[in-house]
Amino acid sequence: MATDPLKVAIRGTTQDHLPMEDVIDDVVLMKNGECAAIMQVSSVNFDLLSEREQQAMVYAYGGILNSLNFPIQIVIYSNTKDVGFYLSNLKIAEEKQTNGLLKTRIQSYRKFIEETVRKNDVLSKSFYVIVPFSILELGIKSAQSSITGSFKLPFGNHNKQTELPFEKNYIIEKAKASLKPKKDHIIRLFARLGLEIKALNTKEIIELLYKIYNEDTAANQKLQTLNYDAPVVTAKI
Repeated sequence: MATDPLKVAIRGTTQDHLPMEDVIDDVVLMKNGECAAIMQVSSVNFDLLSEREQQAMVYAYGGILNSLNFPIQIVIYSNTKDVGFYLSNLKIAEEKQTNGLLKTRIQSYRKFIEETVRKNDVLSKSFYVIVPFSILELGIKSAQSSITGSFKLPFGNHNKQTELPFEKNYIIEKAKASLKPKKDHIIRLFARLGLEIKALNTKEIIELLYKIYNEDTAANQKLQTLNYDAPVVTAKI
């Protein structure tokens, strides 16, 4: 007797469809054994630099890329910024202001911000450098997903997910040993550009991944992690 597919229980969770296996000791572990460290980089307003400063910045950046002997992924993450709280503070400041001239200026500025937001989305941009650890470094020669040496976090297409080739703790220890000198090298290189760069810790990585996969709800929810092994999402109070 044929089974009605509508009556078959749906098994599985959202995590089954995510490429990440875990985040341990500041390292992202993918389901196929690849790993990566995520580093956040500060930005510079390139348009405000003089022509000579712009050229120097471009040459220095080119020198950084040419000096690397391992692959990296540069990610620009944009999300819509909610300026409602800022406008509310302006409204409060306007009401409390006793100086007539300043009160008028605050009101004019608040209306300008409101009009700007009405016409254009206010975007917040964050810049990240992804430093990968390939499963080729574990001695696996038949890893098709690592032949190109590229690590793609949730920001691109992914190869078919597979089971971990080795025990989880073993992979993490190998990845940490390989990623540490690479991260130190990246920090030194970007310091030459006058940019601040830091490696994200476990909690910060989890929060970043959550915002990427939950853009609509992340603003109204916050992550609570008791031991960073089981992140829990709670409503924002």
